[in-house]
Amino acid sequence: MPQQQRKIAAIQFNPKLNRRNANIKELKGLVREAAENGAELIVTPEMATTGYHYLDRSAISPYVDTIPGLTTAQFSEIAKAYQTHIVIGMAELDSETGLYYNSAALVGPEGYIGKYRKIHQWVVENYWSCWGDIGCPVFETEIGNIAMIICQDATYLESARLAAVNGADILCFPTNSSGASISMLQHWAEMNGLYIVSANRSDKEEDFNMIGASAIWAPNGEKIAEAPFTSEVTGCSPSILYGTINTSDYQNHAKSRMLERRMDAYKELMLFLGPWDYTKNTHSRSIKAATLQYEPIIGDKQANLSKVKKLVREKVEGDVNLIVLPELSLIGPVKTIRKQDIHPFAETDDGPTIQEMKQLAREVEAHIVFGFAEQEMPHFYNAALLISPQGEVIGKHRKIHLNEQNDKWATPGDRIFVTPVNGFGRVGMMIGYDATFPEVSSVLAVKRADMICIPASWSGEHGVELSMNQQIFPRPYPKGTVSTWDAVAKGAQAYTIVSNFVGTSVEFKGRSAIYNLDQNYVHDQTVIASDSQEEVLVNQFHTMKTDWWLNQEKLILTRRTSYYKPLVTKVPPFL
Repeated sequence: MPQQQRKIAAIQFNPKLNRRNANIKELKGLVREAAENGAELIVTPEMATTGYHYLDRSAISPYVDTIPGLTTAQFSEIAKAYQTHIVIGMAELDSETGLYYNSAALVGPEGYIGKYRKIHQWVVENYWSCWGDIGCPVFETEIGNIAMIICQDATYLESARLAAVNGADILCFPTNSSGASISMLQHWAEMNGLYIVSANRSDKEEDFNMIGASAIWAPNGEKIAEAPFTSEVTGCSPSILYGTINTSDYQNHAKSRMLERRMDAYKELMLFLGPWDYTKNTHSRSIKAATLQYEPIIGDKQANLSKVKKLVREKVEGDVNLIVLPELSLIGPVKTIRKQDIHPFAETDDGPTIQEMKQLAREVEAHIVFGFAEQEMPHFYNAALLISPQGEVIGKHRKIHLNEQNDKWATPGDRIFVTPVNGFGRVGMMIGYDATFPEVSSVLAVKRADMICIPASWSGEHGVELSMNQQIFPRPYPKGTVSTWDAVAKGAQAYTIVSNFVGTSVEFKGRSAIYNLDQNYVHDQTVIASDSQEEVLVNQFHTMKTDWWLNQEKLILTRRTSYYKPLVTKVPPFL
């Protein structure tokens, strides 16, 4: 029987600038110690052999090395002696072109295995390093299929997704992080069904403080182990973080979901809409959004309509200009055996329920997003409409990824839309289960959604509550933050408004929310409802952030679309 338990390690190591030989010597000592303690995979930080801050090519040129080369040969000796695998963060020289890359090399018991070149770079290495040009390869080893990405890559939802689609079981993550890049690792582990091994530094270099907190995440989003957080004051000596992974977890729910990917609907994520995108919004707008959370009476349109009207009239403040309701807002998750069973609950775009919602939008002078069962014979769709304050239908989304609540009756949608609204912003929509597929968020970002509305009917079947070290963030993320929806907001850089039910026999878990964009949780606020109470949650924000370290404009301009092709063309090898 194959060995299931595997011991792994992350080396929290602090190299010194311009001291490659001394760094390698010290790093080898730590790697050997981890190997002696039984680690079968050992991950080192980004640029672990050289340090990070170099002004230009000439400054780093004495310290680069080829891959494979002298550096990989030294670590290969350890890998062979202890039958282990080692990921080395290093500056690479391409001997054929003379170009430099911020890279990670993988060696194993048989020697050099492969490398990764950082695709999405931060400003510092842009002064000397070319952007990666080999995609996100996955390497088959006896402990599992291993992929690597580096630091800033984690800002882009495509990076970890590429590793998963290419067949990875373990994602190794060398980083030099002050918090932002490691803040998304729990999200990407759970969303993609990957073990993630993060190795960070824990010191200060050139006024840039790296916070430690190296970590190992399980495919279900559970934190297996985490090194101490280090502040600018405390610092920290090098250390080794150990954890155990179980190879039986390589097959999991997130990987099973990949069979349900709708690649034809994602093609637009390959588009590069750069600085000459004339469709994007160019003005900041003040949005005051409300999300309604309530317990539906399943199948009773009139009772649910009365409840919605009462909540809106009594709990929604007068200056709210966007209201979002749950999935299938006025019928809830009706159980069906045959397609035609939904017929009594379905309507066309001008049906009686839609007329009622149009009237409500006019009454409160707000945009309303709500879900309904749409009839367009011979098909039925799980759909959501965007209604203007003038009572007009101005946007529609048909749920693309169906789950067991509606796959008996609904036909899947095949398009992802963003609705431009003059004087308001660009509104994107997805429905419930769609949010578990990061490709949808990517398309909405490409189409420059300022806001993403998610009518949901969530009972805990995906996503986990964030359990990152709160010391990482200048302001704590709120209790109850759900990884799936937080990933939509951060990954698309669009304010995300989620509306969910509570109660019923389905045991809906609430936590309707309005998520902000900042990975450091400094700007604006994320607000989250309870997991059990009916309530109206309100939050105010301004779109179009222009002065943050990351915003949607910067995200769009730095996406590396030429390497995203597997996301829209490739069936994962494990399927």
